[in-house]
Amino acid sequence: MYQFSKKSSMESEIYEQPKILSDLISNIVTNDDIKIDIPTGIEKVVFVASGSSYHCSRYGADLFGNIANIEARAIYSSEFLMKATVPHENNILYVFITQSGETSDTKEALKRAKELGMRTLAITNKIGSTIWNAADYKVDCHAGEEKSIAATKSLTTQMMCVTLLVLKFAAQKGLDISKYLYQVKSISQEAEKALAMHKEAKIVGKKLSKYKLIVVTADGISYALAKELALKIKETSYICAISSILGEFMHGHVAILNNKAAQIHISVENLHEIAVRNLNKIQEDYNIPLCYIGDLQDPIKSEFILNVGNDDYISRAFSTVILSQLLALEIAKALKRNVDKPHGLNKVVK
Repeated sequence: MYQFSKKSSMESEIYEQPKILSDLISNIVTNDDIKIDIPTGIEKVVFVASGSSYHCSRYGADLFGNIANIEARAIYSSEFLMKATVPHENNILYVFITQSGETSDTKEALKRAKELGMRTLAITNKIGSTIWNAADYKVDCHAGEEKSIAATKSLTTQMMCVTLLVLKFAAQKGLDISKYLYQVKSISQEAEKALAMHKEAKIVGKKLSKYKLIVVTADGISYALAKELALKIKETSYICAISSILGEFMHGHVAILNNKAAQIHISVENLHEIAVRNLNKIQEDYNIPLCYIGDLQDPIKSEFILNVGNDDYISRAFSTVILSQLLALEIAKALKRNVDKPHGLNKVVK
């Protein structure tokens, strides 16, 4: 593996992820049994979270539909609190995701769900926190202390907890989850492979650091990861980074590429022919640098490719997130930013 001196907490925490994910899986999965307590009679899931935890929620909502055939949605904690009416049928499970277990608007959202008589589940990195104690069901992320402002290991452990939660519900419905469990058990090795691409991420990051606007596009389940990468670039580099579903981006939003801009496209599934057509059209019309995080074999015109050509989209999702973290880290380092303590940002928990 290409070795780097880890001068920041963010970089160190990125590199902790293979072991942390391996330990988390060992703690929860025993002899193909997923040790997570869940309620019965659930037909809908509502995720409530903020920041990177919301992006994990978006990912989880798609995963519930794709694997467990359960309808799911994600909503920002702050938006949940402002809505006059929220879902409150008896067959709903509310899932609250928070690194600290003390995120203020997520705490208030859980309180509101409890007042409506909803069953609740918390995914958090802090046993004994307010949200942990208040939830009916709980899952510990086992991520350890995260010092950097940017969520890295806390995010991937949340994603793993969500993945295992989805598989638990799928098994409860009598669905065969054996192939997914096999994929989950290989995540640590896939994370190591992603870290081994740090040198390539550094080269691409240095190039992208020269742009004032970066557009991160994706489709389907990959969109949650695009939102996460855009957030990572913004909070560590202060560059204007926006995320968009690729098809929607073509409806007028694409005009912003007339400014000096670069594009990143993320895909954890095989690219649809419509996506290929849209990406190639952007290149023809605007001639901007494109970084593609996906399968090297996908037929698109791209100046930079960070290859995550795994066979399944669960492995590709984790590899993509880790590569995205490295890319954001290297963009920020090229601009000499303090990635651990971005100006004006704190881990807000009270």
